[in-house]
This record gives sequence, C-alpha cells and structure tokens, in this order.
Amino acid sequence: MTDLIHHDFTLEPADGERLSNLAGPFDENLRQIELRLGVEIANRGNVFRVTGNAHAVKLGEHVLRDLYAATEHEALSGAQVNLRLSESGIDALDARAEGAQDVAIKTKRGTIRGRGANQQRYLHAIATHDVNFGVGPAGTGKTYLAVAMAVDALNDNRVQRLILVRPAVEAGEKLGFLPGDLTQKVDPYLRPLYDALYEMLGIEKVGKLIERSVIEIAPLAYMRGRTLNDAFVILDEAQNTTVEQMKMFLTRIGFGSVAVVTGDMTQNDLPRHVKSGLRDAIEVLRDVDGVSFTFFTAKDVVRHPLVQRIVRAYEQREATAETLASKATRTDES
Repeated sequence: MTDLIHHDFTLEPADGERLSNLAGPFDENLRQIELRLGVEIANRGNVFRVTGNAHAVKLGEHVLRDLYAATEHEALSGAQVNLRLSESGIDALDARAEGAQDVAIKTKRGTIRGRGANQQRYLHAIATHDVNFGVGPAGTGKTYLAVAMAVDALNDNRVQRLILVRPAVEAGEKLGFLPGDLTQKVDPYLRPLYDALYEMLGIEKVGKLIERSVIEIAPLAYMRGRTLNDAFVILDEAQNTTVEQMKMFLTRIGFGSVAVVTGDMTQNDLPRHVKSGLRDAIEVLRDVDGVSFTFFTAKDVVRHPLVQRIVRAYEQREATAETLASKATRTDES
C-alpha cells in the first residue's frame, strides 16, 4: 500500500471571496479535485492540507494554486474546474516534465497559454520550427493558437504580414452559386479565421491591416506561383487539400517565414476517390528535419465537456470499424 503524506501550504493573498469561488457551492469544486486525484483536501481559510500519495499531493497543490490564480479574473464553474484539471493541472505538469517550454502570447483580450500538454507542445513547436502541422478533432485549439502565434509574431515584427489560407471546399453540402465579388464569395469559408483575428486584434484594427495588405485572407488556389518571404502563413482545414495543392502550398514558403498547417482527418469533404493532401503530407514529411507534427485527441478538446465526449464516441466507432475491417481482410486472405 502506498504511504500517504500530508502537505500544508498557504494560498496568497487571503481573500474570502476568492476562496469561496475556489471551493464552489458546498465545496463541490474541492470534491471534484479530490475524486479526480485520489486525495483529501482540508482547509482553514487560506491554509490548505492535501493528503494522498506523493505524486497526487504534488498535483493537488499545483491544481489548487492554478485555480486560485484564476479566481482573480473569473468565477469558477464545475466545467472550468474539470477543464483545468485535465489541461493545466495534470497534463501541463507532464508537458513541462518532457521539456516543452511554456509559451505565453499577449493579445488584446489578455494572455494566451497552452492548456494541456499537447497545446503547450504545439506552441513550443511553432516557436521553434519553420513548418508545423496541428492535426486533430474540432475544439482542440489548433487554428486559434496558430492565429495567436501569428498575431504575436506580427506585433513583435518577426514577420511583415499574415497570410491565412483555406481550401474553398463545401462541407458536404452543395451551396450553389454565391453572389458578390471574390471576397464575398470566399468569406463564408474563412469566417473562423476572421473570428480569431477579431478577438485578438479588434475588428477595426483587423480591417485596417487587411486594407494595407498586412493581413491577407485568401483561398488556397491564390497561392500558386507565389513565394512568401517574412510571412506567417496558416493553412486551415488542410484535410480538404489534394496532394498537389498541399505540395504547392508547402513549396511557397520563403525566407523568414513560418507555416502552420491545421486539419482534422475525420472531417474530410473531398470526393471519396481523392486522397487528402494532409494525410499524404503526414506520411511523406513525418521524418523531415525542421517540420513538426502535433497530434490532438478528444482529451485535448477545450470546448463544452460534452464536445469531448462526442469526439471520443466518434473515435471509438472509427477504431472499431478499422478493427473489423482488418479482421475481414485477414479472413479473406486465409
């Protein structure tokens, strides 16, 4: 049986309102932490005692300090506590243990940090590699964090412009003729990129930067024949590129540029007989120096907790289908 230890520490400053926020109604936030980590938590005011095995006690103190810091700016809910337990409390420690440097991005809305091991590794990879791939389900922050890194690079004058690109592929629907000029036609496909920029820079500033061509948002087809120097380039929804389009995009990268490619292989809208350029790039470039890959899973989802469960359910079904297909193949061969 693992020896139990007691560890006492103090949360500063002593603030009754913040301590109440941390504990939650009827101490439900503390109970959630206890259940998740397998520890016991007791407190008198801002003096806390955590009891459990050594590793769990260390995690418990880290989570409580992290959550208490958050109470200065936000009211904690059960969902937020669960999110922070998964991403900034437990997995973040693992990420630091693996040597992922903490990257902090200052934006108009505040400081952005990676939540969880994979997000921290992703930000660190973008900061240290010229070409980066972020692959995984919706809600894992792939595009949002890439845009945040792009804005940070622009603000620090490490790049001269931002180029945000998407393949204009309809998401399983036939939209028919779209009226208007080029910008109006492609805007619906690029809306998530606009939303992230607006949040970080403000609508007015984004508008001015687009007018001056410092920020360019364009369909992938318009990248052909260009060489992009001193730019931060993001290709979003890359699972909808063809092999030829992906090769074209990656060979546009010039000196002083950083490229981030994001995509979700489970939401491919290409015709069935067309191979995804993202899948092909993962196979071809996996061992190429200077190219980083970060793979996200359901546990990295940072939206509503239900989204995480939905993504996991789809992943389980796909894994089951692959297993059955593999068994059928072996049966046919025998």
